[in-house]
Amino acid sequence: MKLILRSLFKINHTSKIILAVLLICLVVRLVPYFAPIRAADIAQNQLAMEFSDRNNLPLGTLLTRDQEHTSVVALNQVSPQFIQAILAAEDGSFYHHGALDMKAIVRAIKEAIHAKQIVSGASTITMQLARMLNPVLRSPSGKMQEIWLAWRLVAGMNKDEILTAYINRLPMGGNIYGVEAAARTYFSIPASDLNLAQASLLAAIPNNPTYFNPYEHWERLKQRQKYVLNRMVQEGYISEANAARTSSEKVVFQSRQQGIIAAPHFLFWLANQFDKTQTPQTPRLENSPIRTSINRPLQQFVEAQVQQVISSLAANNVHDAAALVIDNHTGEVLAYVGSPDYFNQAKLGRNDGVQALRQPGSTLKPFVYELALEKNLIRPNTILADVPAHYAIPGAKLYSPTDYTERFLGPVRVRIALANSLNVPAVRVLEKVGVETFLQRLHQLGFEHLNQTPEYYGLGLTLGSGEVSLWELARAYLTIARQGDAIPLITTFSNPPLATDAINRVSTYSPLANQTIWQLITNILSDNYARATAFGVDSVLNLSFPAAVKTGTSSNFRDTWTVGFTTDYTVATWVGNFNGEPMRQVSGVTGAAPLWNRIMLHLHEHQEPAAFPPPAGLIQLPVCAISGLRPTSYCTSVVQEYFYPEDKNNYEAKNQFDLPPEYDEWLAKQQRSHLISNNLRILSPHNGDLFLLYPGEAGQQKLEFKLAGNQSTFVEWWLNGEKLDTNSANSLFWNLHPGNWTLEARGGEMRDKVTFQVELASIKPTRRGFSISNSQVKGNRP
Repeated sequence: MKLILRSLFKINHTSKIILAVLLICLVVRLVPYFAPIRAADIAQNQLAMEFSDRNNLPLGTLLTRDQEHTSVVALNQVSPQFIQAILAAEDGSFYHHGALDMKAIVRAIKEAIHAKQIVSGASTITMQLARMLNPVLRSPSGKMQEIWLAWRLVAGMNKDEILTAYINRLPMGGNIYGVEAAARTYFSIPASDLNLAQASLLAAIPNNPTYFNPYEHWERLKQRQKYVLNRMVQEGYISEANAARTSSEKVVFQSRQQGIIAAPHFLFWLANQFDKTQTPQTPRLENSPIRTSINRPLQQFVEAQVQQVISSLAANNVHDAAALVIDNHTGEVLAYVGSPDYFNQAKLGRNDGVQALRQPGSTLKPFVYELALEKNLIRPNTILADVPAHYAIPGAKLYSPTDYTERFLGPVRVRIALANSLNVPAVRVLEKVGVETFLQRLHQLGFEHLNQTPEYYGLGLTLGSGEVSLWELARAYLTIARQGDAIPLITTFSNPPLATDAINRVSTYSPLANQTIWQLITNILSDNYARATAFGVDSVLNLSFPAAVKTGTSSNFRDTWTVGFTTDYTVATWVGNFNGEPMRQVSGVTGAAPLWNRIMLHLHEHQEPAAFPPPAGLIQLPVCAISGLRPTSYCTSVVQEYFYPEDKNNYEAKNQFDLPPEYDEWLAKQQRSHLISNNLRILSPHNGDLFLLYPGEAGQQKLEFKLAGNQSTFVEWWLNGEKLDTNSANSLFWNLHPGNWTLEARGGEMRDKVTFQVELASIKPTRRGFSISNSQVKGNRP
């Protein structure tokens, strides 16, 4: 020992400094374990959130998200009857002792000795709070830590502060914490409104929240309530008669949905946005409901429609759907449905189809056409080639885009190519624009998840090779609806307003200062006759009022989309399967479109929207529906198309339709097609075509009956069972007459037959751009 002391005295000056520093560090480390704990030190930051719709109708209260959450209230905002009940049940002498209740400890020891087992505990409310703040093992050392923490609480906080912290942390079953959260969850009322029956039941739960679960163990909870009421009698809070009357009073608990009335996906998503942005400098006001942009009656209608549509498609292996409704004038989100049933965990109901990333199919095509028009790479009257095309992709097989019917229409106008969602023309247009340029435009429109390189997506980007969310699609189509004016989507009316990347990160750059091209895109997407080849004129996309719409279907029928708008609202819908299973023969027009149709009709049930403005500065000229050129006497169908004024001279000068070499392969297949169907095939009209006969044009509109190839034998033409008087073998012209027609060509033993319709049009078209359709749903994967 002497040697040790001598060595300590002999240490040099540097060693003494080091030793002093170590001692100081030790003291600094230990100080927190001795310092009093004040109310600010244990303030609760993760709070429950109460939400209302735009008209202050309640949507629900979220108590848990990623961890335990509670709703914090001041002591004077809690029913006095609950305060009395919890004090009587847990610590009757709370205001008369310190961290420990020595009388209770002595009593508990005597009872344990007498009964030879633990009969009652002696934990005070302060000790219970210490255990909530720092859970430890139930052991002698753990109990000592609990007592020590309780002393520190008493040293730094008064009784009301301790009781406030305690009642806001009480475990009330499941993930519900605190009296305010429990009152709102179980009774849909604030803690200040609890009556004696409700208060005594809630005060009974914290003793063992699982054992006294009100949904599963009601009788146990009622027995514990009687104990609480008896303790309140003993403490002098209530009379025995009042206790007996309260014990027999009927109390109704709310459903297990924990206070969520509508829009659960939206509420959880919105709460997550608040969590990302909440800082000590921007605290959220407690107990003030967050007023959202949701319209609760509309939200509940859309939720019901999602469930009905999914039910009708169950036989096609369809299980999930999502929908979003936006006010075009403000950008406010009016309805947000992420799945058919959020609370059905077995069916992956918590997945949010509004935010999920999926392949968008053809829904991006309008944006590539808009960009090509803006950059003057195509004109409104441009003829595009829907013929076989082949692209050499480095390190991959030859890319040959095609529609799922593997049909090609040959020369088509821009209007027809976009409206019918033809794949090959869209790829040709993207080739002109450039993938990198198109990707930049998509970023400007708010598609933040398309974050791979242009080489990664390739020319398939316009056909849906990337992944986007329904939220992003709806926001981009809102830009079309607003004629190029990009604005953020609004979800709350909070003050200060919620501002996050996910909500407000949209380009401040207006994609097109000149509104004309956006108006033209809208005009095409709202042209029911232009899309008739793929959808027919009587599909669910055709509404009784002006509406622009686009569908999309991803590969293998895994996702179907329909996004569209009127002048007032934008509606985006998705139908598919969260688990990635393909649907059975469900496309955009049969999957997501019926849901879109129902929502749109409901939105405009009482007032139809205004008409879309025509493209400013453009002129309309009559063209032949097929060639897009100035009509001649041989044109079977004349329509109106938009032109730039400067293109009028070229329009008047050119009337001969010469196909360039890129059509050679397609033309050769048309010539060979006569080998099919017993070497006889009607090339015009197509089976299922619809033609419109306009007023005053009877006897002027003619339809060509034409066979593929050159027939060497005489052919008879039969219409609705009557032989036509003609000497023409391969072609003849017929004056249009209203009705349903069956055309048959007979040549010896060879036969071919098609059906078509002719309808009377009420007025001559001024805005629509197409007058011939295919009533069957075919063509590309729309």
